[in-house]
Formats: sequence, structure tokens, C-alpha cells
Amino acid sequence: MTATGALDYISTRPFTHHIEFLHLQRCAICRPHNCGIICIYCGRVTMHLFCPCLLSFSLLAASTLVSASVFNSFKDCSHFFYMHIPPGGMRGSNLRWVCQKYADKLRYVTLYDSSRRLPLYSAYIFQKSDGKRRMDTPWMYEPQLVSSDETGSMRALPLTEVTLPLIEDSQAVLEDYTDAVEYKRAPLNPDQHQSEPDDKSSTYTLTNVVPLITSFLDTSWKPYLNIIRRRLNNFCHGKSFMVTGVTVSGGTLRRDNRDRLAIPKHIWLAYCCPRFDHNSPYEVRFMFPGYGGYALNEQSDHSVVEVPLKTLESFLKSQAHGDSDLTLFYKGCVSENTFRKRRELTSDPL
Repeated sequence: MTATGALDYISTRPFTHHIEFLHLQRCAICRPHNCGIICIYCGRVTMHLFCPCLLSFSLLAASTLVSASVFNSFKDCSHFFYMHIPPGGMRGSNLRWVCQKYADKLRYVTLYDSSRRLPLYSAYIFQKSDGKRRMDTPWMYEPQLVSSDETGSMRALPLTEVTLPLIEDSQAVLEDYTDAVEYKRAPLNPDQHQSEPDDKSSTYTLTNVVPLITSFLDTSWKPYLNIIRRRLNNFCHGKSFMVTGVTVSGGTLRRDNRDRLAIPKHIWLAYCCPRFDHNSPYEVRFMFPGYGGYALNEQSDHSVVEVPLKTLESFLKSQAHGDSDLTLFYKGCVSENTFRKRRELTSDPL
């Protein structure tokens, strides 16, 4: 019996024979690989080979910090959307709905395209912050994209020289970026838009990351994220519901002569702040309650274009990113004052 209790017994008979697992923890994933099996346990990765002789080795992984849940809808984490309604009409292949959870608390949501190994969007609630980044968090992966039998705990990537096939078959891994010298990992939910340390840490998962051209990320997109941060810090007086996503055009990052993950053609952002400062300067006020922006993920001509939400929705439709009924926010994001006036008009007189 192992010290962790994850694996109590493995038969030493040939692999084609029966392999017994007694008291296997629910958080284990096991799959045949070459002449053996690879198992990922809670906080532990083990490979068991059944060749002429029995060989096993274990590699310690970082302790579990993040949890996530993959469903066929966002019903368990809908509070991250304006009016609890997610964007509608998004297109993708083999879509997975991920409720990102860190330290036993839901943090944000991601719509993940497993066939492209790319998040189509992440939705989160903006937190007023100083814009500082957290630098001490390890990159995470999502076990539920590996196996539907998983319990939902997102974990630090195993400390191995080569990521196990169980993981890389279902999602992007760090090795995909090793030789992609023109690209950097860019979180859709950036830690600069979060204030609490745990909320910042929860953004460092590869299910929340897309590859962006380094020069574009550093000179255009990061400054734009900072503009949005300062705008919402100063003029949004309530919750700001954020959705950040990408469009794709067919380009991919390749590794070992294989297409690994899709490269975004554009990246876009939209926010909805129903309660805002109505006395703000006009050059800011017309961008409330909701506004958006998009940019081309290229070496040049990559300035961010800020547009009204309807214009952004039309642009996404033109990129074959969604259906004709594509919507980012329920009823286009409505000011709280508008709701109040409607209630007053429809209320019965005394």
C-alpha cells in the first residue's frame, strides 16, 4: 500500500491481464499508455509499466490549490454574468463550460473549445485594483477536460520534463509555448483586474490563456487593460461584468509536427456596469453602462478599437464567431436608472 493511500495494490501480471486497483481515490485518472498505464492522483503523478518487468515511478506535483467544475451549462456559476445570463450564439467545437474555482470559492467562468485547445471567452467580475500582478503562482491545468470522471480539482502542472499525454491530449500545456518565440501566454481574465490574492492566483490556469503576439500584447493589449482598469476604478460604482474572448482564423501553434492549439485572430473585451457615475466627463460617460474593444493579434496594425456593444457584436458576427443572435449581455446591458424608471412607470398608482 502506498503512503498516500491513493494506490493500494497493482497486479504485477502482464498488462493484458486483469489489473486490480483497491480503494482507488476518486480523484485519480488512469489511462492505457504504450505498455502500461499512467495515473494522475490528487497531488501525485504515477506511471505503471507492465513490460517484461514491473517498473513504476512517482513524481511529486504541487499541492491542490484550485478547483474547477466542467458542465454542459453555467447554471452553477451564472452569477458571473449580467442578470445571470451568459453570452448567447457563440460558435465552437466540443465546447466545455468551466466554473473556475480556487480555494473552495468560485472565481470566474470559461467557455473552452477542447478541439482547438483554446478558451473562447472568460467571464468575470472586475475588482478595483492597483494593477499589480502576482508572480508566485504556478500554472494550472484542468483534470476534468481529461476525464469526465474527475471530481473537479484543478491542479498545478506536474513537475516533469514532459507533460503526460493524459493532459496534453485535452488542453494546452506549457510545452506548446516553448518554441513559440513570437507568442506569450495571455490570460483572458487578467490578474490586473482582480484585487484579492486568491482571485489573482486563480487566473493562472491554461484554460484561461491564449497565445498573443508578444509585441501586440506588450504595446497594445496590456495598456488597454490598464485603461479599462482605471476607467472602472474611477467611474463604476457597482459591479462590472466582464467578458473577454477571441476569434480564430485557422492558424495554429505546432509542436512535434502536430497542430496543438489555435492562434487567435482577434482578442476582444466587453464590460457592463449598470451603476456608474452619471456626473463623469462626457468623454467617459458615453462609454457606460457598457462598452467594448477589439484588436488584431498581429505584429503591426494592432491598435485597440473601442466600440459600442452593438458594434462589437456585429463585428464578432462578421468574423463567423457567432450566430445571428449573438449577444454579449442581456438586453445589451441596461443602466440601473433605466430599470428604476421602468419600474416607476409600470407600478400601480395608490
